[in-house]
Amino acid sequence: PVTGGSIVVPYGHVIGNEKWRGSEVAQRLQGKIRLIFEDGLELVDFHLSNRTCILLISEADLVAGDEFKRRLVRFRNASSLRGIVIVEKTQISDQYYLGVQKLVVLELGMVLLPVANQGEAAQLIIQLVSFCVREQSRDRGANPFLRKQRAQLPEPAVLQTVQHIPGVGKAKALLLLQQFGSIHRLCNASIRELEEVVGQTVAQQIYTF
Repeated sequence: PVTGGSIVVPYGHVIGNEKWRGSEVAQRLQGKIRLIFEDGLELVDFHLSNRTCILLISEADLVAGDEFKRRLVRFRNASSLRGIVIVEKTQISDQYYLGVQKLVVLELGMVLLPVANQGEAAQLIIQLVSFCVREQSRDRGANPFLRKQRAQLPEPAVLQTVQHIPGVGKAKALLLLQQFGSIHRLCNASIRELEEVVGQTVAQQIYTF
């Protein structure tokens, strides 16, 4: 199940489901936002922040049958995240749209945003990312314990070095460097400090390494 806090999104980044790698929507997003692909997102297509995610229903999903409906219901039942549903509404899929609208808005109580194609979907995701970044910035400003300088992108060589630690992929490496600022500070971090960023299991692997 996808619950709040199970996926931690590095500030200003988007985590995309591996299944969208190479798609038109991913190509349109590249260069416009910082996009990281990860396996294991299951129900979610794009995580925009720790609280907000996208479930993208393509024209092919609509025409193929009810599998996408089961996915939406499972997400709603299992998740505490704010899920936004983007639907590719085309001439081919238009006949299915009213049914989707009834399910998403009336039965599941989620936000539904129709788009004409994947290019429009990408534009919408970019706008939503800007909204989420502003929202995160407000949260940081409101909480003195979270107030930090705006995170700078780490040097590629430093990022690659941190990724060599067992259990640490690109997303976790970014989080660690945004939190600790340098490899030196990361090496001297306590288990508790590491757990706050990546959870107990990965924190232990980093500490041992």
